[in-house]
Amino acid sequence: MPALVAVAHGSRDPRSAATISALVERVRLRRPGLDVRVSFLGLSTPRLSDALAAVAADGHREAVVVPLLLGDAFHARVDVPDMVGRAARRHPRLRLRVADVLGADPRLVDVALRRLGDAVDRADERELGVVLAATGSSRPAANDHVTGIASTLAAEHGWRGAVAAFATAASPTVPEAVELLRARGAGRIAVASWFLAPGLLPSRVARAALAADPAVRLAAPLGADDAVADVVLDRYQGALADAAARLAHVS
Repeated sequence: MPALVAVAHGSRDPRSAATISALVERVRLRRPGLDVRVSFLGLSTPRLSDALAAVAADGHREAVVVPLLLGDAFHARVDVPDMVGRAARRHPRLRLRVADVLGADPRLVDVALRRLGDAVDRADERELGVVLAATGSSRPAANDHVTGIASTLAAEHGWRGAVAAFATAASPTVPEAVELLRARGAGRIAVASWFLAPGLLPSRVARAALAADPAVRLAAPLGADDAVADVVLDRYQGALADAAARLAHVS
């Protein structure tokens, strides 16, 4: 089987790499016999280029790079393809494919809801306003996905509302989202996490939320969850199926 090389953003916060490594270990446990490697775009090791070099050195002829990214933004559209392209030129005998990002998969939304449920009291739900905090992108379509998730959650639950908020590059910010929810009558504020792992940006979100409302409830990131591991494996299988379909079409 082609190797699966998972690539995350990377962070100076060691908790991030530890969580990503734990997630990749769950992927391994769910597919015994599949060679699964962890890598990062930067700030953590091993880098994607080094992981792909190791895959080639170990004799693999094919590998699928699965971006552990929740949005289809700059890293997915530019950084990952550029790094994979350079690796393909360095290792011409290694056939490389890039899978889709994890994206707004319903299973990931369910994990975010479970994390939120761990942080809030069900008795508060009628008064609850939920901020869905994400990284933010200069690409509006990437932010729209998060806004869409928040809108769906608001429609499906008996909360006062749910608003997407962004740590960088987009608005509303977390304090602005808290203010919007207060204006809608929310008596309690909770922040749901649209982050895969702890890190500098989730910590920034937490500080901003606590400054806006010291009583805010903070949900944990998605983390090393079996449902997240299943999405990673589905993206891997999807890349292989797409390649097989293209080959069948050509033949």
